[in-house]
Amino acid sequence: MLSLNAMSQSTPVLSLDDCLRIALSENPTVKVADMEVQRMDYSRKEVIGQLFPNIDFSGTYSRMVAKQVMYLNMSGLGGGAAAGEGGGESSASSGSNSSGIKMGLDNSYSVGFQGSMPLIAPQLWKSISISDSQILRSLEASRQSKQNLVNQVKSAYYAMLLAEDSKEVIQESYDMAKLTYETYTKLYSAGAASDYDVLRTSVAMKNVEPELLQADIAIKQTRLQLLILMGVDSAFEFTVSDRLSNYEGTMYENTIAALNNDYSENADLKLLDIDASILKKNLTIQKLAYAPTLALAANYNWTSMSNGSPFKNFRWNPYSTVSLSLSVPIFSSGQRWHKVKETQLQVEELNLQRNYLERSVAMQVDLAIDNIKRNVKQIASSSESVKQAERAHDIMARSFEIGAANYLDLRNSELALTQARLAYYQAIYNYLIAGSSLELLQGTAPIDQYTNNQ
Repeated sequence: MLSLNAMSQSTPVLSLDDCLRIALSENPTVKVADMEVQRMDYSRKEVIGQLFPNIDFSGTYSRMVAKQVMYLNMSGLGGGAAAGEGGGESSASSGSNSSGIKMGLDNSYSVGFQGSMPLIAPQLWKSISISDSQILRSLEASRQSKQNLVNQVKSAYYAMLLAEDSKEVIQESYDMAKLTYETYTKLYSAGAASDYDVLRTSVAMKNVEPELLQADIAIKQTRLQLLILMGVDSAFEFTVSDRLSNYEGTMYENTIAALNNDYSENADLKLLDIDASILKKNLTIQKLAYAPTLALAANYNWTSMSNGSPFKNFRWNPYSTVSLSLSVPIFSSGQRWHKVKETQLQVEELNLQRNYLERSVAMQVDLAIDNIKRNVKQIASSSESVKQAERAHDIMARSFEIGAANYLDLRNSELALTQARLAYYQAIYNYLIAGSSLELLQGTAPIDQYTNNQ
């Protein structure tokens, strides 16, 4: 695998595979997708952790500000009879009870451990399988993002090749127009050509200049787009040795022979299948809300109470408890029932979406295959057209040299050759884009080939 640090030392020559390897290792979208997989793995471990004991330590201190006062009613213990016989005793007793008795101590401490563990938790058990499906979905989403990135990088790379090849064709047309203009300028100086011939060739040359400028802009734009997809700095300089014409010789053996309508690896369909599986498991969880749950709880604590200073007179006393907690759902005003119905509707909606998407993908795959076959024929036709245009231009150039043809005939042959070459490169570009689109629809991009270190 190419190293960006090593490439920064000189201007590297990158192939399509090099660009794909860099993009799949440096593009932020791919990194985020990989991090999402790791995040879902942590979430699964979090759910599993709920099956094990949960132990906490706690400690509290409270200071009594105003103590609670308790009053005793002595009438039930014979206080009424005593009052009837001796008023003095009754008054004394009433006076002593009217002040009340203060309860509690100034300082209160409590420290200890509390633990709990679910014994019977059907919803929690089923949640673990949902966590597994969510990890699987994150993996498929990561694969989908890489598939999309491969398609985008290929499209940008092919667009850059088209822009560079188109500029080369336009540059040749400009050079021919410039040479003709310079020739007529010399002939005019020698008195062998008219001023009209010079003006006509000058206009023809200047008409090509905007096309040449537009080609430079297209090259710059496609390069920047490719660099963004690769996740590298826009100032990064590189060159490519590839040409669109290089793909003509391999298109029959690499693509046409491998064409098929299989779209079983389509990422969108696989994601919907996983979503449907998650929804069905959620439906099961909603139904398990009717099931009872059983939990075990235990605690071991120490308490201390004292009067006066909070830092003296500690008297620690331990105590512990063990308990079982059983919960049996009985009535929830229809909340659980409606939740089940809601999830069932979501499952049906997802099935409809999946069927619609499958029909759409099948149609797009057929169209992509038709486009590839049509573009192959177009490439063959354009290639033959270029050869004929080159022969016609050579004949017209020789005829012009000996005076058997005028400038207009020569210029027409140059324009025909330029258009034939541009159409040839455009046909190859369309073929490559159609092949990349088919690869994305079928989900067959060899991602492992670009992500493994070479």
